[in-house]
Amino acid sequence: MLHVDPIFAATSAVPAEVLAATPATPPPFTVGAVLTETRLDSWLAVGLVLAAGLYLYGVHRLRIRGDRWPISRTVFFLGPGLGGIALVTVSGLHAYDTALLSVHMVQHMVLSMVAPIFLALGAPMTLALRTLPVRARKRLLAIVHSRVARVYSFPLVAFAIFVVNPFALYFSDLYRFTLEHAWAHELVHAHFIMTGCVFFWPLLGLDPLPGRWPYPARALLMLLSVPFHTVLGLTIMQSSTLFGGDWYPSLNLSWSDPWNDQVVAGGILWAGGEFVSVTMLAVLVVQWIKQSEREARRVDRELDRQEARERAAGTPA
Repeated sequence: MLHVDPIFAATSAVPAEVLAATPATPPPFTVGAVLTETRLDSWLAVGLVLAAGLYLYGVHRLRIRGDRWPISRTVFFLGPGLGGIALVTVSGLHAYDTALLSVHMVQHMVLSMVAPIFLALGAPMTLALRTLPVRARKRLLAIVHSRVARVYSFPLVAFAIFVVNPFALYFSDLYRFTLEHAWAHELVHAHFIMTGCVFFWPLLGLDPLPGRWPYPARALLMLLSVPFHTVLGLTIMQSSTLFGGDWYPSLNLSWSDPWNDQVVAGGILWAGGEFVSVTMLAVLVVQWIKQSEREARRVDRELDRQEARERAAGTPA
């Protein structure tokens, strides 16, 4: 008689797709675990290294031909920009982004609100326009001024995408789907980055974009974004259901309670959203003041030239 191991039979009877979607149990969340779980083999890590290399190559090209590029832009782009993305996706935090909703919210804040701001302040498009060959420069300008780019960079459209995006993700079955499929979770990370860039680039970016609003309108739009993060954060904190359904309880983490973690996640989104929005509003005001000062100096120079031409015309030969 053929003997069948009951454990083997029960395991082999489970479909492969169910086993693939079974939540993995990470170790307790500690600083040491975050440091040891760093991953450098993801496609996002390759993209970050490639973006940093291209940016530094462009800066090097400018210096070779004697042109100046502000150091602050390089620091912004490589530090809080690309570095911020790496901090929450390549570091050990990635091991907990499907185990702790609070860690996912930290990723959400950095990828959609912090990193895109500093990427925009790094002015990579301006750097590309100053270093690319003529043909590639014309193609880039054609993309920037295309109808699709004009629609997505229009502040009201970008604002709608930025506000609706988290509600559509967390209050539907889509979030549970991203927890069960790693590729979908990585795609959400990329979507967060793109959404943040679409919103913040026309407001705070230094690159030349078509149809950019004046500073008062930009400041008003920034103010309007603050309440939405407050509402979303408070809704998550006060929710009577767990986000992701039974995903987090199924992990059986002895060192974390899904309900308490969800409250912490909502608090992170609430407090972090307000802090970043108010800080960026201050940055926008500073940019507004500097632009007004530059405009005043330009008008003064034009008046000086006009006065000099009038004096020259009135002087006898």
